[in-house]
Amino acid sequence: MSTDTARLTRPIQTMPDDVAARLDSGGLRAAYDARPAYQRNDYLGWIARARRPATRERRIARMLDELARGGVYMAMKWRGQT
Repeated sequence: MSTDTARLTRPIQTMPDDVAARLDSGGLRAAYDARPAYQRNDYLGWIARARRPATRERRIARMLDELARGGVYMAMKWRGQT
């Protein structure tokens, strides 16, 4: 467990290979890594809970869009570093 996730109370989510590839190919890995641990974990958990492939794809696309735009987290304004 990394030090930035040590304080999280929710189960720690692992990064699926396809999500990692999308972050890398979209040039968004740095934006993802810059987010707080709780946001990274929440995004991955939200994606993992999708029951249908189409829902999972929409959630990945939304995460990527929010990372690209910056200042947004789960459709809410976010004033962190992006």
